[in-house]
Amino acid sequence: MGYVFRVRLASFFAGAATASFIGLYFLYKDYKLAHESIAAQAKRLHDSLDQRVSSLEKLKESEVSHPVETAE
Repeated sequence: MGYVFRVRLASFFAGAATASFIGLYFLYKDYKLAHESIAAQAKRLHDSLDQRVSSLEKLKESEVSHPVETAE
């Protein structure tokens, strides 16, 4: 009876370890997918903001290139 109990116990722990590994694998894939999605969204926002800043800098350069003379 002791041998059968050990085999059952070993099989149970092997199954639990396998189920845990598979669960962690799916969680890892979900985490990586979410990370890539958030990174892509942040990159789009950064690129949009960079374009807006560049256009404002160009606008400011065009204003600075025509300085107004002050009377002293």
